[in-house]
Amino acid sequence: MGLWMYYLCSNVLGLLILLQFLTLSWSPFLEAAVFPSSVPHVKPSYSFGRTFLGLDKCNACIGTSICKKFFKEEIRFDNWLASHLKLPPDYLPSYSGNYTDDAKSWRLVEISRLTTKYQHDQADKRICASLSKAKSCSIERVLRKTERFQKWLKAKRLTPDLVQGLPSPMLRCPSQRLLDRIVRRYAEVPDAGSIYMDHLTDRDKLRLLFTLSVNAHPILLQIFPEAEGWPFPKYLGSCGRLIVTASTRPLKEFYSSPPEVAADLALQLLSIVSSMRNNDMNYFFYFVKVDAGTFGIFNNGLLFIRDASTLGVIDKQEGLQMTDGQQEYKDIFSCLASDCQSAFPSCNSVTEKQSLIMVCQELLPKLLQGKFLQPVQEKIDRFLRLCADSFRADQEVNDAAGKLIELLKSLQSCDSHFAYRYPDCKYSDKY
Repeated sequence: MGLWMYYLCSNVLGLLILLQFLTLSWSPFLEAAVFPSSVPHVKPSYSFGRTFLGLDKCNACIGTSICKKFFKEEIRFDNWLASHLKLPPDYLPSYSGNYTDDAKSWRLVEISRLTTKYQHDQADKRICASLSKAKSCSIERVLRKTERFQKWLKAKRLTPDLVQGLPSPMLRCPSQRLLDRIVRRYAEVPDAGSIYMDHLTDRDKLRLLFTLSVNAHPILLQIFPEAEGWPFPKYLGSCGRLIVTASTRPLKEFYSSPPEVAADLALQLLSIVSSMRNNDMNYFFYFVKVDAGTFGIFNNGLLFIRDASTLGVIDKQEGLQMTDGQQEYKDIFSCLASDCQSAFPSCNSVTEKQSLIMVCQELLPKLLQGKFLQPVQEKIDRFLRLCADSFRADQEVNDAAGKLIELLKSLQSCDSHFAYRYPDCKYSDKY
């Protein structure tokens, strides 16, 4: 009897110890089952893929200077901030987003591709086809073997012959001064402040060449920064084949704005075109095309050049340094974003009135027509007709634009709505 009781007690004690252990071990899970709200919330995160960003194509890409911001979720996509945080479709040319440096204050940014995903894919196929019939290949390896890139590797300085035949309007008539500025201010590498390419690695050179070949927009933002008064949004960096810039709303969103806003934007537009023709740096900027997305407006009402891809540059200080024969040179880098057979217009075909005529034809009528009372509207329409007439002499077009500028200035009001010039205007005798 004593042995039996001892055996029973020891087993019961063991069972109690086991139950206590199981209770302690499983208590978090039991508690979670009974009280689901006590389960710690796991923060969802983006599942970034190298393919979406274009990192799988580096170093045939733009750069990696802002990749950490993406992966640390310090750059987020505006329209895809649901709990699951899915990435946006990769076929869109641009995305609105938010950017932070301290995880507390956020500012709007634009995340964009230099060309469409489809165009990038087509160019990649052409690159592979240029060397072999293989369906896939190392894009970087093929580009590295090209004659042009081999010249870049040996070059100590970026010279006009190294960019001849590239499709960007910015490089149609390059001066040595402009090319030195590109190397000295290239933002995807640590700033060396040198016109020589010694601080650029082979990888850096390929990325710079690739960017210039596809779309020089980010390079223009880097070498003519907003901080120095140039009318471009701030360049924040790149990751793979995406770039991040300060956000602006496209001009087309303001076509139906009230008269005082329309007059203000039209005046800024004409002022920008004028300053791009005549500035202290002696660079003559001109457009080869403008549309509703070329210009954008910041939240403070200030107008900027939103898309610099169609902007050409002529150095009035050094003059033209490339003949038309040199411009006809073509290779695989000449058609990464366009048809390889595209014609290369002559530098000498650019006129002083070119940008003004485009703006007066394509943009100003949509902003200004039918907005004002007579006789003001009649004067505006007459000046618009004159400055949009391509058959008139440069001086006649400039005079018409000048008269339109004076008329628009008289229509300006001093209001806090125009934050970019308020309260300065409040203390000015002009208002």
